[in-house]
Amino acid sequence: MRTGSTLALAATALISLGASVGALPKVSRVGKYLYTDSGDRFFIKGIGYQTQGIIVSGPDNPYNQPSTFVDNLADSAGCARDLPYLHKLGVNAIRVYSANSSLDHDACMSALSAAGIYVILDLTLPLNGSIDTTLPAWSTNTLDQFLRTIDTFEKYDNILAYNVGNEVVSPSATQAAPFIVAAARDIRAYLNSISSSALVGYAAIDGSSTFVDDFADYLACDHGSGGGALDLFGLNNYEWCGAAANTTFNALNARYANYPIAAYFSEFGSENCSPNPRLWTEIPVMFSTPMTDVWSGGSAFGYFHAISRGHEFGMATISADNTSVTTNGDFDNLAAAYKAVTFVTTPAKGSASAPSLPACPASNGTGWSVSTKLPPTPNDAACDCLANALSCVFNPPTPDYTVLVGNLIGVACGLVDQVGGSCDDISANGATGVYGAVGMCDPTIKLSYVFSQYYELNHHAPAACSFSGNAVINTAAGVAGAQGAMSSCIPSPAVITPSAPPVLVPGAGNKNSSSASGNSSGGGGVTNAPSGAIGTRGAWVGVSAVLGCVVGAAVWTLA
Repeated sequence: MRTGSTLALAATALISLGASVGALPKVSRVGKYLYTDSGDRFFIKGIGYQTQGIIVSGPDNPYNQPSTFVDNLADSAGCARDLPYLHKLGVNAIRVYSANSSLDHDACMSALSAAGIYVILDLTLPLNGSIDTTLPAWSTNTLDQFLRTIDTFEKYDNILAYNVGNEVVSPSATQAAPFIVAAARDIRAYLNSISSSALVGYAAIDGSSTFVDDFADYLACDHGSGGGALDLFGLNNYEWCGAAANTTFNALNARYANYPIAAYFSEFGSENCSPNPRLWTEIPVMFSTPMTDVWSGGSAFGYFHAISRGHEFGMATISADNTSVTTNGDFDNLAAAYKAVTFVTTPAKGSASAPSLPACPASNGTGWSVSTKLPPTPNDAACDCLANALSCVFNPPTPDYTVLVGNLIGVACGLVDQVGGSCDDISANGATGVYGAVGMCDPTIKLSYVFSQYYELNHHAPAACSFSGNAVINTAAGVAGAQGAMSSCIPSPAVITPSAPPVLVPGAGNKNSSSASGNSSGGGGVTNAPSGAIGTRGAWVGVSAVLGCVVGAAVWTLA
């Protein structure tokens, strides 16, 4: 164990690092390799860096996902405290699992840049800020949240990649795959439109070779856009345990020998071994041939302890007053292993070829049930047009309406079905590739659409637009009805380049937002809960069970 004071170590580290000289080199992908703009191969020598949020265990949370998160990049004091230790580890990248786009990240991002540390940033938030694992959707609120995060961080020179998800697709829930690829497609289009060099990534859960390989091929294959949208395939791999044989990764390496995009270990470092601490003997293998012919490094898991896993995995214990750090044997061993790494320089950038894109794997009926057809790009203008034309609209009595949406959508769809209507227009099915036109809209607009159907099928009876005081009649609505408004506003859902997200107005409803609101918690970081995320995760199940609404996804997960 080693303990140090923040100020002394920070001063030492900053002296040794020296002043920042210009911007960090841009990193781009050429085929399956990463290169700096000077032509050098780039390898990720990283660590996961995110304090775990609050987890409420129970049947409504089978994946043990946090309901809050700590925005470490908004905690300037915490960054100053931890930077010397990141420098000791010798990392050139950190992986961050969530960030609050409304907060100030200048101090931390600038300090990391001065230290030569890039950031791989997940765009997702807990609860309703990511694509759901079992009942997915790709809708305006999630896209807008992703874009706001990009707009917040795009000014920094050390953003390496934006991840569109972490362990969302699993062997038992493959139907989320089209939504992940659609998210990557739209984020790539947006980044191109703003001339961003950031990579687009995804971090996949490990599993059987059949599942992992099918999903990896699905992420990289051509879905009709002329090429795969993903730049960086991450695999959360805990296969190597302790002093494993140097041949442990041979089979994995062979499977990905011809993978066409850059790949890395987005999490690694198993604790299911004896003896402890972790030895990190996989690192010399990962950063040597033949692994470097296929992989571009990895991100060790993790700097902070996983509280939900009995304080496993972490390498740094923060003092009660958040001012000092105590490291453990995991930390010392990782620092030694990373220090010994020498990056290979081949192939040269000019000779790097791009392997052919794989064929998109077809549904096989044995666990991979995924359509090759992707959902359309969520369109704020089209969805706002529809919202303004609906006859019975959601009007919650409280700004914390997330719980209400979940409960009401199930009730409303049941009532609509009884009077001859349908909720097909708000549905989204990644297994069949059938996506209702309203499925791309914010959950509150979907709810208003169902309310309006029920109201109209009941001949505009005022009592049919009440829903216990959660709906009001829109007297400005046209006479076309809900389906007519849908046909007019969303005649043909399409793939488009997203535009900048709507500006959030403080104090307004901002129903298309999943962004978080934060409160300072001193040196321990900034703790955040997604807007409106009150009650239990089960409150969203009513939405998801009918329409595949966005709820929680695997945002901060372990093997």
